[in-house]
Amino acid sequence: AGRGVDILLGDGVRELGGLHVIGTERHEARRIDNQLRGRAGRQGDPGSSRFYASLEDELIRIFASDRVAGLMTRLGFDDSAPIESGMVTGAITQAQVKVEGRNFDMRKRALEFDDVLNNQRNVIYGERHKILAKGDVRETVIDYLHDAVADLVDGSVSSPDPDDWDLATLVAGLGAILGRSGDITLETFAGIDSRDDLSAKVETLVDETYEAREAALGDETSRAIERWLLLRTIDTHWIDHLTAMEELREGIYLRGYGQQDPLVAYKNEARTFFDEMTNKIAYDVAQTILRISVRTAEQAEQEEKAAAAPADGAPQRNVTTGTNWNDPNGPGSPPSPNRPGPPSQKLGRNDPCWCGSGKKYKKCHGR
Repeated sequence: AGRGVDILLGDGVRELGGLHVIGTERHEARRIDNQLRGRAGRQGDPGSSRFYASLEDELIRIFASDRVAGLMTRLGFDDSAPIESGMVTGAITQAQVKVEGRNFDMRKRALEFDDVLNNQRNVIYGERHKILAKGDVRETVIDYLHDAVADLVDGSVSSPDPDDWDLATLVAGLGAILGRSGDITLETFAGIDSRDDLSAKVETLVDETYEAREAALGDETSRAIERWLLLRTIDTHWIDHLTAMEELREGIYLRGYGQQDPLVAYKNEARTFFDEMTNKIAYDVAQTILRISVRTAEQAEQEEKAAAAPADGAPQRNVTTGTNWNDPNGPGSPPSPNRPGPPSQKLGRNDPCWCGSGKKYKKCHGR
């Protein structure tokens, strides 16, 4: 019988003293012992309980072995005498209090670790909710593009002297992001001799490319693509982040050997991982948004038909049978003046084919 269950007394049990609960050991939590005692004496019925403890019980051995053994020695108890002294019972209770405190600290510690990831989860889910509710993420995407090209400028311009600038790297990276590898060349930045002017020129190229693409696709299509790409990128990197956080937590307790608080180390590492994830999201969106190709259903169907159609001069093949009708010597080719035509009488399925291919009729022209 579990918690909240009343055990009904049978006939004559009340007169014998009611239900008697026997416990073979003391549980780590006093709450469990009290629940067991509470099975007796329900609803005014008579009842009693008795618990048996041993110095070899795990609870006493770990938390109160020396204390209880010393009390039993001073009180003159031997192994066969029941332990009914209040001092011994109090020592066992104190051991239970220690275990309860330890378990509470463990649960509290686990909750503090869970709160770190839960806070990050709230941030990510909040961003996804904004995207789904707002729908227009144009400014967010533009900011990602500007940040990406700003990083390119920082990596290519290491000094104020234009002669030291690595414009070739800047041109290659900018062409890849904007999808304009053939349009953006070294001549695009000719005459620029200051870093601010270079940054302004790069941002102008980004804005022009973005606006041209937006005009070509239309506002509605552009917003749908941006929303889909941003959600997909967030979900992909969030899954990777969860895996990395799980692996981090498995080994973070080893930091204790280096005199570090594992919780503090976990929070610091989690913040670093989260910042890296957000940077990857921004980078992937910037690298992809202007290179996505959009096709209508009609265009996709026409491209599939064009790919399925044979090229000029290529041998035409029957899709069903795989027969090459342009090969005059190939098996299954149509009859030529030098080869016999179909017979006037019907051939059996297992008869040799009339075309001379050596195959059975069912495997050749009988298909």
